[in-house]
Amino acid sequence: MKLHTVRTHRSDEGLAREDELAWKIAQLAVDPVAVEPAVAEMIVNRVIDNAAVAVASLSRGPVVAARGQAQSRPQADARLRHAGSRVFGVEGAFQPEWAAWANGVAVRELDYHDTFLAAEYSHPGDNIPPILAVAQHAGADGAALVRGIATGYEVQMDLVRGISLHTHKIDHVAHLGPSAAAGIGTLLGLAPEIIYQAIGQALHTTTATRQSRKGQISTWKAHAPAFAGKMAVEAIDRAMRGQTSPAPIWEGEDGVIAWLLDGPDARYEVPLPEWGEPKRAILDSYTKEHSAEYQAQAWIDLARRLGTEHPELRNPDAVRAIVLHTSHHTHYVIGSGSGDPQKYDPTASRETLDHSIPYIFTVALQDGAWDHVGSYAPERAGRPDTVELWRKVTTAEDAEWTRRYHSEDPDEKAFGGRVEIELADGGRIVEEIAVADAHPLGARPFARADYVAKFRTLADGVLGAAEVERFLGLAERLPELTAPEVAELTVVAAGLPVAPEGLF
Repeated sequence: MKLHTVRTHRSDEGLAREDELAWKIAQLAVDPVAVEPAVAEMIVNRVIDNAAVAVASLSRGPVVAARGQAQSRPQADARLRHAGSRVFGVEGAFQPEWAAWANGVAVRELDYHDTFLAAEYSHPGDNIPPILAVAQHAGADGAALVRGIATGYEVQMDLVRGISLHTHKIDHVAHLGPSAAAGIGTLLGLAPEIIYQAIGQALHTTTATRQSRKGQISTWKAHAPAFAGKMAVEAIDRAMRGQTSPAPIWEGEDGVIAWLLDGPDARYEVPLPEWGEPKRAILDSYTKEHSAEYQAQAWIDLARRLGTEHPELRNPDAVRAIVLHTSHHTHYVIGSGSGDPQKYDPTASRETLDHSIPYIFTVALQDGAWDHVGSYAPERAGRPDTVELWRKVTTAEDAEWTRRYHSEDPDEKAFGGRVEIELADGGRIVEEIAVADAHPLGARPFARADYVAKFRTLADGVLGAAEVERFLGLAERLPELTAPEVAELTVVAAGLPVAPEGLF
């Protein structure tokens, strides 16, 4: 890996194109380096993982609405040279940008797929829907799709390592637009000039504030990454037609760094693979066993264990206070440090409860389990003993856990913390956990069998048995698939809700 210094340049400095971050990413995208077997294996896992959580969300309102929008744009014009893309849950071929949109919402709705956390945080699996949609539309085979996904993961995760967005309340999908554009460029074998222009456009159109993840979190949370993927598809199309984009997009005098991030005097160090170096970033990401914000994964595992070992903790009368000592991010984004009263509101939306570690810890402690539907049900959130115990749970930043959160050493990097429980009888319980059980360094690291089991579990009652086996049979052969087989890398379900009418 090579570190690239990225900073604002005055217009009169004359920054050379080859020194722009967007150009360097475009060069990474056109590097023909082979995808290593371990990376290809993990890409298969994540395609299965994405499909699992998409299937589980097919009847949820945001997904139904997004699917309806895509269905209003079928790829039916015989004059078009491409075949169109598939949308999870339904038959037919649709315009690729709208398939990316619908599938992106389905994948993101339950907050249940993979994650990578560094200077910024991300769900790099959000790259898969737009890259897959374009692969199906353009008639790409499985090997090309694997190469494109490897690039998408690499670019987003390298940007996440080097550039913090949330510090300035910019939503994390600003790293996703450029990475999806780069991944599509690799998939299609486009020239670096086209990819460069698409990266600039994708970034320019996907910078938005973090209010989408603050306060009363709305259904837009699932749509935000899907919008970035859709913009990446459109940016590629526009660049292929010879159109240009704002430049230099990161480094310009009025660019992203100067006005949205740390300002004209800032310097960032962004790591990128050197020419000929394999794209391995996906191996540093991690998926979710539980449908909740990633920083909650380890806490769910610890709470389940504590509730089993100490069942008295499930009774609010037995507990005086519970403090989760954790990282800066966990405390201020999903903890009591956020200052969001909604994080203690039993009538809050699912999206809000998903970002409330006090709520999540309480329910996992009481239930000894976590369910992607039942744990968020209104009747579950409103249970009186839960509300009473929930309001005794707070978070506190701990400098050591913050340091470990940001550590570059994979053996030290951690997303958990230490819980201190004061009992009503004067007793005290103290436990800690560094990583989730499903983490590569956890008690039960996820492997292929776990991804397949997750798909089967979430598809139960949604897909027929034959459809489950058909999809898994294709997904597990992903690097070897022909273009017609890639076109079938989707699922069809019966009895899905009909989308409400909109403008289209």
